[in-house]
Amino acid sequence: MSVYHVQEGKEVKLAQPQQFMAQERTIVEEAYAGDIIGVFDPGIFKIGDTISEGNAKLEFEAIPIFPAEHFARIMAVDSMKRKQFLKGINQLSEEGAIQVFKRPDSGVEELIVGAVGELQFEVLEHRLKNEYGVDIRIQRLSLRYARWIDGIIEDLGKLNLTSSTMIVEDKVGRLVLLFENDWSINWATERNKNLVLKDIK
Repeated sequence: MSVYHVQEGKEVKLAQPQQFMAQERTIVEEAYAGDIIGVFDPGIFKIGDTISEGNAKLEFEAIPIFPAEHFARIMAVDSMKRKQFLKGINQLSEEGAIQVFKRPDSGVEELIVGAVGELQFEVLEHRLKNEYGVDIRIQRLSLRYARWIDGIIEDLGKLNLTSSTMIVEDKVGRLVLLFENDWSINWATERNKNLVLKDIK
């Protein structure tokens, strides 16, 4: 069956659609509203993607992203497991369990992870170890707020920020400021004339 993948903006062919019933899997030719269908993913589908037949403009509201309130620096204990580490982090990020940031001037092995609750760091550590075979180091940070920069900043080095404020990029390359408290946010907006911050993207 040929369908339109809205997020990718192109036609894709669905192969081997399967219907799930407990442990049983059955190849199906047609499905109805309410049926749960598994489709083989050649590596193009992400959680929240929309596919449609005949309507290229069909799109659902995006899954909401809740602002993280806890942040930690994480890295793989074994640098030889970098590939598994990044795969696991990417999967958990797509599921919405964590938000992933990286410093523009550092390597990809060290990432900043944001979570809504402390328990999510334990879940992250458990799943990376048990599903991807990766042990990680977690260093909790005193940061509490993420604010996306709205617009273009020509020179990040000229931003007047508190010493605890961290400049990072999200997984799609947008600039984000991580703050320790409300006072640090006010400092940034008052001392940088053209700086506009958004609390969620």
